[in-house]
Amino acid sequence: MNRTFLPISMQELRERNIEQLDFVYVTGDAYVDHPSFGHAVISRVLEAHGYTVGIIPQPDWRSPENVKILGKPRLGFLVTAGNMDSMVNHYSVSKKRRKKDAYTPGGEMGKRPDYAAVVYCNLIRQAYKDIPIIVGGIEASLRRLAHYDYWSDSMKRSVLMDSGANLISYGMGERSIVEIADVLASGMDVSDITFVEGTCYRTKHLENVYDYILLPDYQELLKDRRNYAESFYKQYCNTDPFCGKRLVEPYGTVYVVQNPPAKPLSMQEMDDVYDLPYCRTYHPMYEAAGGIPAIAEIKFSLVSNRGCFGGCNFCALTFHQGRIIQVRSHESILREAEAMTADPEFKGYIHDVGGPTANFRQPSCEKQLTKGVCKNRQCLFPTPCKNLRVDHSDYVELLRKLRKVPKVKKVFIRSGIRFDYLMADRSDTFFRELVKYHISGQLKVAPEHVADRVLHMMGKPEHSVYLRFTEKYKQMNQSCGMNQFLVPYLMSSHPGCSMKEAVELACYLRELGYMPEQVQDFYPTPSTVSTCMYYTGLDPRTMEPVYVEKNPHRKALQRALIQYRKPENYEMVAEALKIAGREDLIGFGPECLIRPRRGKAPAAGNESRGKAPAVRNEGRNGNDGRKKKTIRNVHKKK
Repeated sequence: MNRTFLPISMQELRERNIEQLDFVYVTGDAYVDHPSFGHAVISRVLEAHGYTVGIIPQPDWRSPENVKILGKPRLGFLVTAGNMDSMVNHYSVSKKRRKKDAYTPGGEMGKRPDYAAVVYCNLIRQAYKDIPIIVGGIEASLRRLAHYDYWSDSMKRSVLMDSGANLISYGMGERSIVEIADVLASGMDVSDITFVEGTCYRTKHLENVYDYILLPDYQELLKDRRNYAESFYKQYCNTDPFCGKRLVEPYGTVYVVQNPPAKPLSMQEMDDVYDLPYCRTYHPMYEAAGGIPAIAEIKFSLVSNRGCFGGCNFCALTFHQGRIIQVRSHESILREAEAMTADPEFKGYIHDVGGPTANFRQPSCEKQLTKGVCKNRQCLFPTPCKNLRVDHSDYVELLRKLRKVPKVKKVFIRSGIRFDYLMADRSDTFFRELVKYHISGQLKVAPEHVADRVLHMMGKPEHSVYLRFTEKYKQMNQSCGMNQFLVPYLMSSHPGCSMKEAVELACYLRELGYMPEQVQDFYPTPSTVSTCMYYTGLDPRTMEPVYVEKNPHRKALQRALIQYRKPENYEMVAEALKIAGREDLIGFGPECLIRPRRGKAPAAGNESRGKAPAVRNEGRNGNDGRKKKTIRNVHKKK
């Protein structure tokens, strides 16, 4: 099969005898023709349906001339900020500018604007006043209705109101973009495209809008944060393609209408998407700059599914991909794996086989593909639903086939594993094969916290489930003759987490004898339950108040507690313990986190009993003196 990149210049259009493109795709990422990049998937899907598409990657947004380089398209412009929200791409949770952009040549930062979806659309509107503009991708998808914006600390309007675009194609977009293209090609005006599932549009009249839920007016959201919590929960309950209602959000005399989500792709349709003739790498024009860093992790990885019924409150997957699992066939994945082995850079290692959650290979229950997911019940939280189908047999079979592909030495699983789903499986077959064949010395899992109050706010299982998992993981390693470790992802400052719960997490890490090398502060990204909690101080599921730590210094204290062994964190840890009323943890006893500074007495009851454990010998810097644990010592005590 002839695999060529899509045109990026007028010269290439002439070489292909294309007088006018059907669509021009403007993206905030570099041009990478790989199915892990949204612009590659959408452009190849359109090409497969007979449409011509050209790519303008990372245009300079300071002049509208830069979106004219491929001429005026016949049907319209497509716009995406890229694989990440541009603000997440640019800024850390502390709102400091990041130094590298993995989706830009050489990792260079600054090649896309802040709020890129809005900026690009307005740039196109300056260049072509009447051209249809369809905006999509993660940024537009999660900002399709009014939303809290962490970086400006304000309630922002729908992207549709600020961008000048005609339509938002939200979610993954393969179905909606083809229907939009067909309707435009038939001669229908873009203003009349009001019926496509998985889209949002603007209108001044509601006479022809039916079966909808009216959300609060934008001005009402600005007046009272409780209104936003209520509005958000209505949105959250209507993200399912089978039972979700149409939503209408007023902006004075203008309305943004969100049609129900597009239906999930069948297995054959998923195969068709991933079997398209991708070049599977970045455009050669980036070689001189050192290529695109993001390709390293995904070039030899396989996508086997999309969607997630895990329901973590800090994750936006419910709003973007949805809760219904969509999968590729074994045959499609094996074809991709076999093609992968022909790459000169392939060293025999498949880096990942998965998706948002690796061990989800089927809808969580039978009814989802006809009646949709439950609005008032999660599949795994707070405990697994009685209707949940827990079965890893298909995934096990797929992994066994991949291990037998010639030239494949090892198949790793690096996507998230839901340990609560794994523990609910009555069969240990997958667990055993995971440990025996698919881990590279350490397995990364995401318990996120240990305090059940915080876990409840996160939508995660109780800590006892994780403890059972760690014990079984240890036993499974022993039975397989392995010595592999767990690396837990932990999060600080999530809504519901006070200094008390942060100390509880630190004490758990003390018992493990482990200090995480990385800690993620809670990051309020658009359209998650947790972000709604952060902004409103309310749990939108119950409308009950939630403790939210917003003070930057206190957030830093929570983070320091998780890494309490670092000498540079001593003063912050001491301050945090005083705030939490846990000065009993400053002393010489084995239960203490830090020792008192010289000249300061320990809290009552924490005096040395004459023989402190050797690992507690204090260094002169005030650290507890224990050697820093390497990543291979994780959970060894367990």
